[in-house]
Amino acid sequence: MSGACYANGLTGVAEGAPGLAKYFSDVDGVCIKDTSFFGGVPILPESAGYGIVLGFGIFFSFFTTTLVYMDQRYIGTSISSEFFNTAGRTVKTGLTAAVIVSQWTWAATLLQSSNVAFQYGVSGPFWYASGATIQVLLFGILAIQVKRYAPTAHTVCEIIDARWGTTAHKVFIYFCFLTNIIVTSLLILGGAATVNALTGMDTATAGFLIPVGVIAYTMAGGLKATFMASYIHTAIIFVILLTFIMLVYASGEAPLGSPGAVYDQLQAVASKTRNCTLGVHTHDGQSCGPVVDNRGGSYLTMISKGGIIFGIINIVGNFGTVFVDQSYWQSAIAAKPSSSTRGYLLGGLVWFTIPFSLATAMGLSSVALDLPVTGSEAGSGLVPPAAAVHFMGKGGAAAITIMLFMAITSTGSAEQIAVSSIVSYDIYRKYINPKATGEDILRVSRYSILAFGIFSGVLSIILQEIGLSLGFVYLMMGIFVGSAVMPVAFLLTWDKANATGVIAGAFGGQLLAVITWISVATDPEATGASLSVSIDTLGGNYPMLAGNVVAILSSGVICAIISLMNPQNFDFTTMADKISLIDDKMPDLDPEENDPEMLKDALSFVTKWGVGFCVVMVIIWPLLSLPAGCGVSGVECGVFSKDYFYLWVSVALAWGIVATVVIIVMPIWESMDGIRLVCKGAFTNDDVHMRLDGIELMLEKALGGAKPDGPYASDDPCFRAKLLARKPKA
Repeated sequence: MSGACYANGLTGVAEGAPGLAKYFSDVDGVCIKDTSFFGGVPILPESAGYGIVLGFGIFFSFFTTTLVYMDQRYIGTSISSEFFNTAGRTVKTGLTAAVIVSQWTWAATLLQSSNVAFQYGVSGPFWYASGATIQVLLFGILAIQVKRYAPTAHTVCEIIDARWGTTAHKVFIYFCFLTNIIVTSLLILGGAATVNALTGMDTATAGFLIPVGVIAYTMAGGLKATFMASYIHTAIIFVILLTFIMLVYASGEAPLGSPGAVYDQLQAVASKTRNCTLGVHTHDGQSCGPVVDNRGGSYLTMISKGGIIFGIINIVGNFGTVFVDQSYWQSAIAAKPSSSTRGYLLGGLVWFTIPFSLATAMGLSSVALDLPVTGSEAGSGLVPPAAAVHFMGKGGAAAITIMLFMAITSTGSAEQIAVSSIVSYDIYRKYINPKATGEDILRVSRYSILAFGIFSGVLSIILQEIGLSLGFVYLMMGIFVGSAVMPVAFLLTWDKANATGVIAGAFGGQLLAVITWISVATDPEATGASLSVSIDTLGGNYPMLAGNVVAILSSGVICAIISLMNPQNFDFTTMADKISLIDDKMPDLDPEENDPEMLKDALSFVTKWGVGFCVVMVIIWPLLSLPAGCGVSGVECGVFSKDYFYLWVSVALAWGIVATVVIIVMPIWESMDGIRLVCKGAFTNDDVHMRLDGIELMLEKALGGAKPDGPYASDDPCFRAKLLARKPKA
């Protein structure tokens, strides 16, 4: 390599550009940057892709099915249709939080969050994290309202039917299914693109096999199996996440390895004096030079026009995919009353660290290292894989693929069980077989899981043919489902909302949003231009922003005006009587769990803390970061100083470590009684004890004597569970 390029393998180009020698080539005395990072050449063999997608799918199907079997055999759990779709309504705080984290960790959480860091700098991960955390925190209000007014519900559509009737019921079945399809699309697009880039596995094949891999255990154990798998997936994600954060900020390995080194490299990449000749020093959207519309052109500022626009789109769009997604209602239904609010608050705060910490590490490091990631690669979510491959080679590629697979399968199984619940209770039971038995519901639920899993695979092929990217679908989701947010929010919180208002608001908001989206795409800068409508013009910041905002605001206004003209004045206390169980009863909980005063206090608690955390995350925290760097020599006001960046990274590291410990340890701690019971049953032989107890009782009954005094070995819950499972004739 001549003097035109790097002399020492790290830095030192004649022009003073940052970067690494391995990503530059000396062509006729000119130092030219690689045109892309992956270049169509996978890091891992294709067999690794099949091994991860099929191998992990088979392993988790077997492992989770085994856990469900042990739960039935040693604890005595009976999988009725109610249990299949509600997990017994006794899930504790830790597992509820872990499930929320798992459900909310999409492919986009891992990939798109780093993409916006790559584009906008530190503001991208923050707005992704805060803009998608507040929905979970606020949903805790609806979660406790479910326990207060609809404790026997199975789906959100059942609650809608009980309040607003059949027409509204059908309308929101459409919106719920649309949300499930959009979320599944995001999982498939990100997962298939990453598996293809890292292993060379065919994109369509990967997209088809990924959702199919979770069908087995979801069909076998229902919601409880999904929760068990979600916990394991979440634990694996956090372990890998911590590994990457430490590599970037605490390893001490040059050229990064510390916040200070990352800071210096980011400043060099965005330097105003950097030579960014197209075709030589940069290609197709690669990071080079000042960031457009960022304060000082820096990646190290919260004053970012693009970042703020993305933040607004993110906030609006994600309300739809939480409030209108049956999987979140299902988690609220499954939780114990006392755990529902705390589970959502804890889950939201723990989830925050995934996009915030991961993207602050992987997204910013890909820029700091000046990796030749192109705009199209970033749009497909390949920023974290690029950083992972740089740091760990094939090991990094495998780690990010496994991490991604964990996120996709956990959310995918939640979407499958959510769809099956709506099909079973809101379509089959409501319109096809009103006298359906528990066995009927269980059978339809399992068929629905199978059907939606296969549909998801076919959907992946359609999406690939259309050519939609992960980033495009993520930004447009609020345009299509955001209009249902306010009506659903009013469901359990505003007694005056009427059926006409919520239907008009949902459909009217969606129509206005689509019209606005297309209209702004033709003239995004309001200059009188008349651009053609295409994926590129529709995917711009301004069309997406306008469409998302119109969707949620117009819907709320329409719904409120019509409802105030003819208020329903609904009595929420009558709702529970309109929703019935089928083949089970409500769980025998501590009386305090259903105490009206306790539930009312829980509502006050989640409202105070949920709203409080939201204000901190979207208002106070950003405002406090605006004057960063003011008064520091050599740093423009609004741009992070090195000390401020150290503080920022310290928060990300601390939050990540605490969140990892809490989300891994807490569910296990809360489940110790059940774990001990399973271990005792699995590693002790109680056959003789059960049979002797049976013989003794039978003899006493035959002789007409009184029941012998205990204790019996079979009095132990573990033995009773085995007795129920085996049903011995004695």
